[in-house]
Amino acid sequence: MSTYFEDLEIGAVFELGSHTFGREEIIDFARKYDPQPFHLDEDAARQSLFGALCASGWHTGAVWLRHLMDFRKREADLMLFRGERPARYGPSPGFEKLRWLKPVLVGDTLTFTSRISGKIDSRSRPVLGLVLFENEAVNQNNEVVFSVVSKVFVERRIAYEA
Repeated sequence: MSTYFEDLEIGAVFELGSHTFGREEIIDFARKYDPQPFHLDEDAARQSLFGALCASGWHTGAVWLRHLMDFRKREADLMLFRGERPARYGPSPGFEKLRWLKPVLVGDTLTFTSRISGKIDSRSRPVLGLVLFENEAVNQNNEVVFSVVSKVFVERRIAYEA
């Protein structure tokens, strides 16, 4: 996904990678960023509505974002290897529809994907276009556990003319 706005196709899907959530990792993240009892203590978690120690939704989101950035870096490196200049990405005007649909438990392996769901020409920034991505994580049981629609400005090869 280091390609230019014009080259990105609506409907294209990219597999960003997978991650298995470990007990210590879940607790460490929660200790630093989201100290809820069901993220920190197995006994408290068993008594919660989750029934077991589970990762913070923000932890899941952070892992998705790390995989997305790593994917973009790999794509940019590949373009550079071929002698091409990767497109510049950013800034992002935000995200919407953030959903944590199922708890992520110790030992769960999530696979993250990103699908291009829309493209918008920018009148105010004619050298950029806005790209919308539907991002998901599915667990080892093929259940969607996380989703978010992200937006990012992407460099155009040719400036947009209204």
